[in-house]
Amino acid sequence: MTSKLFTPFRIGPCEMRNRTIRAAAFENMCIQNAPSPALFDYHVSVARGGIGMTTVAYASINRSGLSFAGQLWMRPEIVPQLKELTDAIHAEGAKASIQLGHCGNMTHRSTAGQMPVGASGGFNLYSPTFVRGLRIEEINAFVQDFAQAAILAKEAGFDCIELHAGHGYLISQFLSPYTNKRKDDYGGPLENRMRFMTRVVQAVKEAVGDSLGIIVKTNMNDGFKGGLDREACLEVARCLESLGVDALVLTAGFVSRAPMQVMHGAMPHTTLAYYMDMKSLWWLKIGIRCFGKLIIPEVPYTEGYFLEEAKIFRQALKLPLIYVGGLVSRKKIDEALEAGFEAVQMARCLIHDTNFVNKLMHGDEHTTSGCKHSNYCIARMYSKEMKCHCQVDDLPPKIVKEIQKLEKRWEPA
Repeated sequence: MTSKLFTPFRIGPCEMRNRTIRAAAFENMCIQNAPSPALFDYHVSVARGGIGMTTVAYASINRSGLSFAGQLWMRPEIVPQLKELTDAIHAEGAKASIQLGHCGNMTHRSTAGQMPVGASGGFNLYSPTFVRGLRIEEINAFVQDFAQAAILAKEAGFDCIELHAGHGYLISQFLSPYTNKRKDDYGGPLENRMRFMTRVVQAVKEAVGDSLGIIVKTNMNDGFKGGLDREACLEVARCLESLGVDALVLTAGFVSRAPMQVMHGAMPHTTLAYYMDMKSLWWLKIGIRCFGKLIIPEVPYTEGYFLEEAKIFRQALKLPLIYVGGLVSRKKIDEALEAGFEAVQMARCLIHDTNFVNKLMHGDEHTTSGCKHSNYCIARMYSKEMKCHCQVDDLPPKIVKEIQKLEKRWEPA
């Protein structure tokens, strides 16, 4: 069968040169929540490397959605910098997307500027912090913040926006019964829990019309008992289809309960603890060192780990679906496209090598990324800018040892 990989693909009004998308993996490259030269250089390098579209990751719609100093915060004053970035991406022949979201109960007072908020109140062990449930007037304001962020994305020259409705962030917190204990019109049955998501999508569509492609990242399951299961996630996906979004990215997992269900493999606990701030996070650093495998249990890695479940969604839905999840080879990418997915997203292989798509173009079905799934980049990105270990000089021997051990474990048989 002839591969579709290097054929054009349209998401709403946006036509990409091929069917590859750099997934919205958090770069941690912003300075004071604004674009930096490092963010610019990375995404332009990915564009130069042959990608169809690159996605700037987790841009918060307002300050209260910030978890990290290195996270992007959408506001008018950064639009000129973002326009420079999208112009440079376009000059390399690629399209540009930006992921919009809100961290919800996984924020911190120091970054969000207030007590963290979520669908419901409580205590979040992930941050850790006490959380307050959003009031109705705040929900109304957040809906408009999503719309305004979409308008800013349009002004900045982005071709698509990706609304993050998965992984246990704010929209996902409203959807999941685990985090939504509300007694009003935004809680209770799934129809009510989808209300915030529905309003956000409708407001964004009204704000930008048909000028941008609208993608939504949504879960196929939350990854634990008490969260959304597959059937509920199918209902969410059908709702999004009825709302007229242009494409869905199918994912899974819940960062505060099942983090490795998102990424699969093992979290390198030695690396994670090494990069933590000893002054403010000393207690968590000690906890990770001593109990890391219990706090963040691993999920076995296999290439294309979401594909079989995603095929169930493909059979149930008509709108374009984008596959994401552990793709590192031309063979598996083609398999996903042949299964009916219109495009594929990748992240870790493009952290390892921004030129990977060009290598796919000039290679054959046996072309494979050099990424060996140690997940060093994931452990590092919560404290420092995103990098593959192969790009870092003078790693401590204990981290080198951990990387070698993990890479050996996930080698194909």
